[in-house]
Amino acid sequence: MQKYLSLVKFSHTIFALPFALLGFFLATKTTGMGFQPKILVLVLLCMIFARSAAMAFNRYQDRDIDIKNPRTATREIPAGAITPKSALIFVIINCILFIITTWFINPICFYLSPIALITILGYTYTKRFTYLCHFVLGLGLALAPIGAYLAMGGGFDLLPLLYSGAVLFWVSGFDIIYALQDQSFDKSLNLHSIPVKLGTKNALRLSEFLHLICAILIVTASYILMQTYPEAFGWLQALGSILFVALLIYQHRLVKPNDLSKINLAFFTTNGIASVILGTLVITDLFF
Repeated sequence: MQKYLSLVKFSHTIFALPFALLGFFLATKTTGMGFQPKILVLVLLCMIFARSAAMAFNRYQDRDIDIKNPRTATREIPAGAITPKSALIFVIINCILFIITTWFINPICFYLSPIALITILGYTYTKRFTYLCHFVLGLGLALAPIGAYLAMGGGFDLLPLLYSGAVLFWVSGFDIIYALQDQSFDKSLNLHSIPVKLGTKNALRLSEFLHLICAILIVTASYILMQTYPEAFGWLQALGSILFVALLIYQHRLVKPNDLSKINLAFFTTNGIASVILGTLVITDLFF
């Protein structure tokens, strides 16, 4: 079990999970349905199955690339800890479980489940032909808040769309930073990424711009929450938005064109903390 948790980088669930919970609990307020424990469990299962399928498929498809890259050669498949066949079976099982779980939620989630799978699985192929691959990854994770909102019977409303948009630009921006590690390697294998296309300095500038858009969307959502639901949303969710934006700024102070040594700190630690803080404070504001 441990090797499969490592295969899918289960700890990285921390990026999208708080936004999925945010979408779920936001819907408990805006749809008037109240807290639904069964739906919450199903949403969490969908998150686990979808992300496990996406990550395992990425590792499966990239196994021949990973073995050539010193940074990734120790991953489970190239290292021989998990066979390609076992990884593929794992992907198929998780895809099936994801679709089955959506069926128990509601029809719209079930009907949209293949589109979600195509998006998150399709990301794996994009770096082979387009430098826009980071945005496809961002789109995959951006499905979390709107998907959870739909699970609670909500529609394509403004607030969950704002949070989904924020996730899109947030993830795209920090994935560009993460891709700086493999800039030379990707170029040698004719793989596509923003750093390969634009170079280190311009890639960082684009990442900053994307995170600026993310910050605007987060602050806009915070303002709408306070204006629309003054009795439920107050200073805690506003504080969460401020801290999230502050951590975005801090992230860009860690990584410089001539110093990429703190990429992992910027990528995982800072973004993980930002996501948890925002989700926790918005949800706490809603209920307390």
